[in-house]
Amino acid sequence: MMTLVSFAVFAGTLGVSVYAIAATVAPRFDRILAALRGQPQVDRHPLAALVRAEQRIAVRRWAAQARPAPTNRMRAAA
Repeated sequence: MMTLVSFAVFAGTLGVSVYAIAATVAPRFDRILAALRGQPQVDRHPLAALVRAEQRIAVRRWAAQARPAPTNRMRAAA
């Protein structure tokens, strides 16, 4: 009985790990094969990468702006 339980546990973990690897590798399998062949990677969406970079720069500029110190409401009420 214990052998059956241990087999079920290890088979389940093996199945989950194979699924996790397949789910992460399968979407990029063509790029992986191209890299193994030595072919250069072609970025299909350079403008999308540029837009994301510009958005990150805008957020950093916004975050770096000086803001007035918050006033304490209790002091303002007095």
